[in-house]
Amino acid sequence: MECFYPEGKLSEKIRTQKYTSADLAEAKIQETVLEAPVIMCDAAHNLMVNLGCMKGIIPREEGALGIADGSTRDIALISRVGKPVCFVVTAITADACGKPYALLSRRRAQELCRNHILENCKKGDITEAKITHLESFGAFCDIGCGNIALLPIDAISVSRISHPRDRFFIGENIRAVIKDIAPDGKITLSHKELLGTWEENAEMFAPGQTVSGVVRSVEDYGIFVEITPNLAGLAEPKPGVYVGQQASVYIKSIIQEKMKIKLIIIDSFDTGYAPEIKYFYSGDNISEWDYSPTNCRKRIFSRFCG
Repeated sequence: MECFYPEGKLSEKIRTQKYTSADLAEAKIQETVLEAPVIMCDAAHNLMVNLGCMKGIIPREEGALGIADGSTRDIALISRVGKPVCFVVTAITADACGKPYALLSRRRAQELCRNHILENCKKGDITEAKITHLESFGAFCDIGCGNIALLPIDAISVSRISHPRDRFFIGENIRAVIKDIAPDGKITLSHKELLGTWEENAEMFAPGQTVSGVVRSVEDYGIFVEITPNLAGLAEPKPGVYVGQQASVYIKSIIQEKMKIKLIIIDSFDTGYAPEIKYFYSGDNISEWDYSPTNCRKRIFSRFCG
């Protein structure tokens, strides 16, 4: 999304960024979005930002969209201490001792980013996102300047998980698809479409191999073991195996027309292991996605336009 990134991403791209007075003056004229770490939140919930050449102050009401009307709580400001924030420069002035400082607005940076998304983005567009919070029903993601979108748990991967923490950690950078943009500006994301089709994932394996996976479900008729985020197989029942364990599994057969992988669990143990996220799709937009092999009667399908 042009120059709009999740907070922290700009700092990662420019690790040694130090602003000069001239940089800040130009940024004020151009209303350029900048980024720097918050070093303190004072008793009035104003944020102090380290700009290098001078102190920056984000007044409480300018700390985030919704602070002024109460729809966003002050915890959203307090929680930014020690972390980078996006902002625009609104004024450069001086204190009583004549020392210069900059007045900044994170709210305005968020507003510019949100307006850009609403005016230029559409369903199916792929965006960078950063995991900010995990709940049982999904992951909240920063998609630019602290603007938050929801990634529902059933859109995270084809392989089912019990909680988003099974797949993500807070602060993780991911790629996601814009699934919906509501009239009120709320954005919903999806993720599974970027993790490859059944065939793309299955092509990485062959019968006779023994590979690592994670136990995702234990049923009377068998045990589902995830070997990639978008591919799970069914293993024969085995005593003492439970959800969350790492498992060494022998691949007995791969049946494309039934979209099934039959496994045998060789061993299971506790390690905190999770299959690595691999993105198979690298484009900027995806209009539709068919997970299923062409010769399989069962269909898993997503459409983002039309």
